[in-house]
Amino acid sequence: MANGKIPEQLHDFRNFMYVVWKHLNLPDPTPVQYDMAEFIQNCPRRSIIEAFRGVGKSYITAAFVVHQLLLDPQKKFMVVSASKQRADDFSTFTQRLILELPICQHLIASTEQRWSKIAFDVRPALASGSPSVKSVGITGQLTGSRADIIIADDIEVPNNSMTQMMREKLGEAVKEFDAVLKPEGKILYLGTPQCEMSLYNTLTERGYQMRVWPARYPSQEKAEKAYGARLAPMIWDSIHDDAKGLEGMPVDPKRFDSEDLLERELSYGRSGFALQFMLDTSLADMDRYPLKLSDLMVMSVDNDKAPEKLVYGVMKPVSDLPNVGLAGDKFFAPEATLGDYVEYDGSVLVIDPSGRGQDETAYAVVKMLNGYLYVSECSGISGGYSMPTLEALATVGKTHKVNMILIESNFGDGMFTELLKPVLKRIYPCTVEEVRHSKQKELRIIDTLEPVMNQHKLIFDPKVIQHDFDSVQHHPPEKAQRYMLTYQMTRITKDRGSLAHDDRIDALAMGVAYWVEQMAADVDIEMQERKTALLDDELDKFMNGNNINSAPRAVSWM
Repeated sequence: MANGKIPEQLHDFRNFMYVVWKHLNLPDPTPVQYDMAEFIQNCPRRSIIEAFRGVGKSYITAAFVVHQLLLDPQKKFMVVSASKQRADDFSTFTQRLILELPICQHLIASTEQRWSKIAFDVRPALASGSPSVKSVGITGQLTGSRADIIIADDIEVPNNSMTQMMREKLGEAVKEFDAVLKPEGKILYLGTPQCEMSLYNTLTERGYQMRVWPARYPSQEKAEKAYGARLAPMIWDSIHDDAKGLEGMPVDPKRFDSEDLLERELSYGRSGFALQFMLDTSLADMDRYPLKLSDLMVMSVDNDKAPEKLVYGVMKPVSDLPNVGLAGDKFFAPEATLGDYVEYDGSVLVIDPSGRGQDETAYAVVKMLNGYLYVSECSGISGGYSMPTLEALATVGKTHKVNMILIESNFGDGMFTELLKPVLKRIYPCTVEEVRHSKQKELRIIDTLEPVMNQHKLIFDPKVIQHDFDSVQHHPPEKAQRYMLTYQMTRITKDRGSLAHDDRIDALAMGVAYWVEQMAADVDIEMQERKTALLDDELDKFMNGNNINSAPRAVSWM
């Protein structure tokens, strides 16, 4: 191809992608990949592609860059990713295609031109301050060169979208694209939403057209409600002509069959799967996610004492804490504290030992005063039944002077309790009780927490929230937030298996349930004591009114 001309049939990007896939020794492109290729080539100037994980978005788009350079070597591309390394990987793969594909040999840069993973030229390109392809991380220097097409490849990841502050920062960063883009240029986002408040949703409000390819066929009702015009037409066509009952079936079975998708759903949890594979960000409604961060009160919790009464109000938002709640959900401090600071009525440590398939032991310290429940600690410890884990938990109990330790015994048949008892005897002797549950976990957690939170009776120490965020950072970014208490709290639904991990919120719910039961028992005792007192009072009145203490009259039986 010394003259740089390509066959007419390869002007269609789908055909070129077929050639690339053959060169890479990949299976033939799937119908979904062909559909994405057609959209990429002909999409509006500002577009977003959302497709399920593993469909090959980045490979397809790298091939598209090469295809466009074949058609017009004067075009300038900027590839932006969440990290510089990911952007460089995209650029490196693009270079590989140019070097290896016979049809691209005339594009290989001369010795005088740029040729690095950071920036490279193609040989026919005229001298310019802007390279043919430039890679940059979203936090890097975007300005300084111009581009005809900006490829924003997975710029939203858990590490930059986990909190509202992060999402706002990311939203500001992408505004720089307009300073780089040439007149009549194109911006193309490719990604997977990381949360219900995804950046991609905000872009549609700014005139971007979104095209979505979920991993499973939705029902027509679901398609209309969750996706609407965003759903790929090929999927809409199949839904409208659904003679085979496609609902719930794989959209791209050559990539992921039903069994594979089911395994991933179990791994991610239903809410995580809904985002990562179904691209469904419509789940953030009041009924589906009943627990709201805004129903908590956040204040520094003293180890020994608390105010007699707190006043809830929305006038004091707390904005300096990591917030992984849903859109608009905020933390609030008490509007006021009333009365004196007095000692807690009691303190309980709840432990949820790591069970089958779990990798952390969750725990929570919940204290009670006058019907208010104070969460002093709630986190997770890796290490299973190891001695360091047992000693750490015993130390938590000692630090907070707990009156009771509750241990969930559904897993392990009480083994964890037996291992902990000698450690407690050495570090902090304390009463231990085991708790066993039979009710569906999700229903039990929601039924326990929702009424307490709705009454604004659950108080979190800000250190709990910050540590909750910090303690998961050793996990891979795509998994970290699933271990967080506040994430579990705001994503749990009444559906069985709605969370991939629920250890921390389960421990919290058990601690709250303990005090709710105690308060209910106290109320019953008070009611019985009041009833008894009233009966005694009535009896005294009766006896006094009838002179029971006076001498009886003689009675004749004759």
